[in-house]
Amino acid sequence: MNQYLKEIRRIMLASVRMDGAYYFFAKQQGVKENILNLLYALDDGKPHSQQQICQDWLIPKTTVNTNVKELAAEGYLRLVPGRDKRKKDLVLTEKGMAYTAEIMQKVYAAEQTAIEKTLEKYSSDFIDALDYFSDCICQELQNTDPSDNK
Repeated sequence: MNQYLKEIRRIMLASVRMDGAYYFFAKQQGVKENILNLLYALDDGKPHSQQQICQDWLIPKTTVNTNVKELAAEGYLRLVPGRDKRKKDLVLTEKGMAYTAEIMQKVYAAEQTAIEKTLEKYSSDFIDALDYFSDCICQELQNTDPSDNK
C-alpha cells in the first residue's frame, strides 16, 4: 500500500470540502456554481477569453459558453474584440461589476478570514507546497497511460 495514501486522502478530502463550500455558497446566493467561478475569474478587472477561462478554471467549453450567454443576456458582461482577432474577450459591464462585487464581497471576506487564521498557524510556505503538489499531480495524471487500466 502507498505509504502516503493517508496524507493524499487528507489533501483530496480538503480539496473536495473547499469545492463543496463554494458550491453551497453559490447555491445559497442563488447563483450557479460555474457562474460563480466565471464571475470570480472576471473579477480581476482583466479581459479573458472563453478558452482561457476553460483552461484556467477547468470548466467545460459548453458550460462557459452557456454561462456567458446567460450573463450577457442579463447585461452583466459583454464580448469585446480580443487580443486574438478571431476571438472575443469577456468583460464585466458596470451592472456586472456591481453584481459581482455584491456576491464576491462575501466570498473574499470568508477567504480573508480563512487565510488569516491559516497563516497564524502555518507559514505561507504551505501555499507554495500546495501549488507545487497541484502542479505535480496534474503532470502525473496527464502522463498516465490510459492503456494501463486494461
